Amino acid sequence: MTQPITLKGWAQDSLSIATGRNTHLLRAICTQLVREAHIVSIYPNRRRFLQQSFLTGAGFWLASDPAMARSYRANEKLNLGIVGVAGRGGDNLREVSSQNIVALCDIDDNNLAEAGKAFPDAKIYSDFRKMMEQKDIDAVVVSTPDHTHAVVASLALHAGKHVYCEKPLAHSVWEVRHLTELARKQKRVTQMGTQIHAESNYRRVVEIIRSGAIGDIGEVHVWADRVWSGSGRPPESAPVPPNIHWDLWLGPAQERPYNPAYLPFTWRGFWEFGNGTLGDMACHHMDLPFWALELGSPTTVRAEGPPVSLETTPAWLIAHYEFAAANGKPPLNLHWYNGGKRPQYFADGVLPAWGDGTLFVGSKGMLLADYGRHVLLPEKDFVGYVPPAPTIPDSIGHHKEWIEACKTGGPTTCNFDYSGNLAETVLLGCVAYRVGQQIEWDARHLKAKHCREADAILKPHFRAGWKV
Repeated sequence: MTQPITLKGWAQDSLSIATGRNTHLLRAICTQLVREAHIVSIYPNRRRFLQQSFLTGAGFWLASDPAMARSYRANEKLNLGIVGVAGRGGDNLREVSSQNIVALCDIDDNNLAEAGKAFPDAKIYSDFRKMMEQKDIDAVVVSTPDHTHAVVASLALHAGKHVYCEKPLAHSVWEVRHLTELARKQKRVTQMGTQIHAESNYRRVVEIIRSGAIGDIGEVHVWADRVWSGSGRPPESAPVPPNIHWDLWLGPAQERPYNPAYLPFTWRGFWEFGNGTLGDMACHHMDLPFWALELGSPTTVRAEGPPVSLETTPAWLIAHYEFAAANGKPPLNLHWYNGGKRPQYFADGVLPAWGDGTLFVGSKGMLLADYGRHVLLPEKDFVGYVPPAPTIPDSIGHHKEWIEACKTGGPTTCNFDYSGNLAETVLLGCVAYRVGQQIEWDARHLKAKHCREADAILKPHFRAGWKV
């Protein structure tokens, strides 16, 4: 009777039969298999099977796992295509500049010219669709306005390229789910741009919360003071500057005349292109409770703010999310605030002076945190408190995680499976505000129960000629 062995043992056995020119390829495959950590049954003739497989090439294995379609030699660099090269795009470009930058794309010719000085060997594009035809690109960094995230990232995934995409991953809930499922199907390495996730403070907070230091947590409050808003659609059009490719900037959005009120940064204040402060900042701040409490999808979402504008996002917004009890944790109420609104705890004098942040309220106390610090409250109750020993490894860097994972098939901490759920939840707050009623959320079917008005917001209509 044959006996099952672990993939680790099988991979080590397999390495012993690899011939010189195939060793690096087989090592990459076996490393991926070991990482999967499954147990499989391998029959005594496995050595002969592997030998025969490599006599005919590694096509069977590569076809069964597209993520291993290319192996990388030690210190080999990725070939990267960059879509959006200024603003956040410029920051991301600098973070990945250790790799081969082989393509640059932007709708602003001035931005392209400036980036091209730093990377003179990169091919230059105004249209990302043309860029995706470049065969030597291994992976793509997406730093465009929110309304074009999905069309860029989707095309990259369909083309077999790994993807790093800025938050909130996409412009609508449906687009987020589409990218999440597509990345899983294509077996691509992904990372959403929630850079603070890689910092040590968030790791220490997660460890404290999971240690039970403040007990069972029934409520979380998250706030940011930034404001992205507007007063309506600009009443007049303006000449399109010669350096701007306006139709490409619009992408899947409905056609409208150019106006400098939209770009380069103020597009976030318009529903057609962004989702206001909630869409901009919540993925950074709500990432902390999602990580610490291992949150799934909310069951209900409601929001409040000034009267709804069909065109522009509100000057302030408060969103309320309810999560059902799960994994031994009690039900949770999560509250978001922006535009100067904050939890009542500040007015009551319970909390110290603080900027943007997150407050966990537990049965034994509270934890207040921001990007770089945290404190347990009331402080007198935690005098002499010794935090748990660190258990979450330090990150090599948010962008470096993605780069290394693209080469090895390893994990990233903000892959689309994790960050997609976070982004969907964030955007549901905008949906609830815009429809003006509480949403009962059916995450499986991507539907707001008994609220047909939400359908057009959950999945917006793309302009003719654009799709994901």
